[in-house]
Amino acid sequence: MSAQPSPPVHTVDIATRPATLAAVPADGRPGATVHARGLSRRYGDGDAVVHALRDVSVDIEEARLTAVMGPSGSGKSTLMHILAGLDRPTSGRVTLAGTEVTALDDNALTKLRREHIGFVFQFFNLLPMLTAEENILLPLSIAGVKPDRAWYEQLVDVVGLRDRLRHRPSEMSGGQQQRVAVARALVSRPSVVFADEPTGNLDSSTVAEILGLLRTSVDTYGQTTVMVTHDPQAAAIADRILFLADGEIVRDVERASARDIVSVIEQLSR
Repeated sequence: MSAQPSPPVHTVDIATRPATLAAVPADGRPGATVHARGLSRRYGDGDAVVHALRDVSVDIEEARLTAVMGPSGSGKSTLMHILAGLDRPTSGRVTLAGTEVTALDDNALTKLRREHIGFVFQFFNLLPMLTAEENILLPLSIAGVKPDRAWYEQLVDVVGLRDRLRHRPSEMSGGQQQRVAVARALVSRPSVVFADEPTGNLDSSTVAEILGLLRTSVDTYGQTTVMVTHDPQAAAIADRILFLADGEIVRDVERASARDIVSVIEQLSR
């Protein structure tokens, strides 16, 4: 049987479409959890200046998974760090869950991240002296918040860690450690989860299970998620893919197959 052709990729090429269509509404799109307007980030001065982001405006919509892709140095990690309040823009503003992140001092930023943001990192970032259960509950312990036991028990079952709760990271595989990290990110029911290359340190046999967990968190629990990735297979689970180059969003793609994502990457590299 001959292979069926892939459906056309629906893209928005910000570099070529009319300016009236390129503009993002100043007050944000309805249903967006994160709004960013006019973000620029510069490092250094004079001839040594590096423009990591150049006037980026974007909305991250609620209950959707948005992937961010681009070559090394494109600004994708810088964008995620600014959206999550881990870095400050040189100019521009970010609003998350109704709070202007860029106007907060360090203490208020810490509080906002604790209450509204979950993180999944490439290298897991688990505390080695804590058990899986203690690592999962760590954000709540730090905040002095009593866990919702029903939600915690459901989460443990969803990530498949019931028989590993007493194990420390050194006693678990990479895939199990990343499942702990996913559960830790979700346990506080954050407004948004930021996942930075969540499959980048995993073997191919465990990549699918982690991507499945991230997709389930969106589809079943309505978890807004932003995932930075270089992997077309990972980006293919997203509802939307943003492509960055030279500090700008150059392509905005709705759901697409890995093959179509590779095609977009090849087009942008020409």
